[in-house]
Amino acid sequence: MRRNFVDNERRNVYINHGRRRTNERARRADREESIRRTVYVSELDHTVTEERLAEIFANCGQVVDCRICGDPHSVMRFAFIEFSGEEGARAALNLGGTMLGFYPVRVLPSKTAILPVNPKFLPAVTQLDVKSFFEELCGEVSRLRLLGDNVHSTRIAFVEFVNAEGAIQALNCSGMILGTLPVRVSPSKTPVKPRLNRVVSN
Repeated sequence: MRRNFVDNERRNVYINHGRRRTNERARRADREESIRRTVYVSELDHTVTEERLAEIFANCGQVVDCRICGDPHSVMRFAFIEFSGEEGARAALNLGGTMLGFYPVRVLPSKTAILPVNPKFLPAVTQLDVKSFFEELCGEVSRLRLLGDNVHSTRIAFVEFVNAEGAIQALNCSGMILGTLPVRVSPSKTPVKPRLNRVVSN
């Protein structure tokens, strides 16, 4: 009986060790893939904002993260821009030499992935923020549900428009900045269900 218990313990140790190694390999592969999708932008004028930078590089592909670093009072700063695919990062290299502000930027393949921001330091995006964002760009919103919490850096929203044209227009908003992060917009497979326990008055 004791022998079986020891064998089972050893087997569990080997299994857990194998899982840890598999998880580490998966994390390393994800990080390497993220690096291949990221470009490093240097000699960035201090007048250029993350929103403006994301707009310019969105011409190369879908931007999923854009982070400006360095002293905000310095003449020169640098940035990391991550795309949804490697094609976007490769296309972005052609923007080297583009005048942004008063200086031409240098664009190189990044050697590191963008580190996630501590969610505690991120401003919270409210349901009203999301509604105003889409109504200003796409048209009147009839229903909206914002899922998630303020602990995580990203949240999910379901937005229903009064007109179908608004929903079609919203698909063009991917990559635009809402709060401090670019949004990703996809067609919903389910309608927005009204919350029966809550009455919203105008």
